[in-house]
Amino acid sequence: MIQARPIISSPHSSEIEAVNYQTVADSPIDRILQKISKMELPEREHFESYMRHKWRMNHKPSTLVNSFHAVSSFLTFYSGLGKSQLRDIMRDDIEAFIEHEQDRGLKVTTARTRLNSLWAFLRFLIEQDIINEHILKRKIKLKVPDFLPRAIAPGDVRKLLGAIKETRARALILVLLRTGMRIGEVLRLKVRDLDIRERKIHIYEGEKNCLGRVVYLSDDALMALKLWLRKRKPQTEYLFPGLQHKHLGYTQARNIFVKYICAAGLQDKGYMIHSLRHTFASELLNAGMRLECLQLLLGHRDIEMTRRYARLTDKSREEEYFRAMAVIEQGGIHGAY
Repeated sequence: MIQARPIISSPHSSEIEAVNYQTVADSPIDRILQKISKMELPEREHFESYMRHKWRMNHKPSTLVNSFHAVSSFLTFYSGLGKSQLRDIMRDDIEAFIEHEQDRGLKVTTARTRLNSLWAFLRFLIEQDIINEHILKRKIKLKVPDFLPRAIAPGDVRKLLGAIKETRARALILVLLRTGMRIGEVLRLKVRDLDIRERKIHIYEGEKNCLGRVVYLSDDALMALKLWLRKRKPQTEYLFPGLQHKHLGYTQARNIFVKYICAAGLQDKGYMIHSLRHTFASELLNAGMRLECLQLLLGHRDIEMTRRYARLTDKSREEEYFRAMAVIEQGGIHGAY
C-alpha cells in the first residue's frame, strides 16, 4: 500500500497561491472572458468557447482583443434585432451590421477588419455545427482604397539624420530606416537577437503575420548600434529598454521621431514613424533590388503588398516614359492609328 505524503504548509503558501492566481487572472484570455461574462449576449457560451479556441491556437493578445471587439459588437447588434439564437443568423444580419458600423463613422479599413474577424467566428460556429455553412457561400466584400505608401524624400532623409544628436535616437531611427522593420518589431528586439559580426538581426516572429526573417545592417546603422550598445545600461534584455525592465513604448518611440522631424524642419510634410519602413522599401527598389528579395526583407506573405512600392518608386518605368515621350516630341511616330 502506498502511503500518501503529508502536505507541508508553508507560512508563505497563501501568498504564493495569491500571486499565482493573480498571474492567471491577469492573462489576456481571462480578462476577455471576464468581460464576456458581464455582457448580455445571445448564447455567449459559444463566444467564450471561440475565444478559448483562439487562445489555444496561440493567437496574439492584440488578435484576441480585435476578435473580442468585432464579435461582441456583432452579437450586441444581433440581439438588438430581437434575435437570441445563433442558428438564426442570416446574411442580411451581417450586411446590416456592417452598414451600422459604417454609419457610425467607422473607417472602411476598420470595418473590413471587423468583418474578417466575424467571418472567422462564423467558421468556428459552422465547425461546431451551430450554424449552416451556406452563410459563407458568398462573402460580403468591402472595397478598401489602395493607398500608396508615403516615403520620405531623399533630401529630407539627409535633413532628418543631420538633426539627430542623441545616441539612442540615432540607433533607433537608423535601424528602422535601414532594415525596414516594423516599429513593434524593433521595440521588442533583444540584444541577443543581434549578430553584430555577421551584420544581421534575427526577427523570430513578425509583428503582423508571425513570419520570422533575417534583416541586415548597413554601415551607418551598424555604427549607430555599436555606439548605443556601449552607452546603453544593461538593466534589461531589450535593445531599447523602457521603464520597469520592459521595452521602450510606441508612444515614446514616436515622440523621439517627431522631436527630430521638427528639429529638421519637416513637421509639415506629413511624415510618420512608419514612413521609415516605406522609405527603406522605396530606396532599395530604386537601387535595383528585385521585388522578391524586398518581399522577404519586409516580411510580406503576399508579394502584392510589396508591389505597392513598385507602383510608387519604379525608376525604370519613369525612364521608359521619358524615353518614349522624347521620341514622340521629336516626331518619331509614323503611320496611322
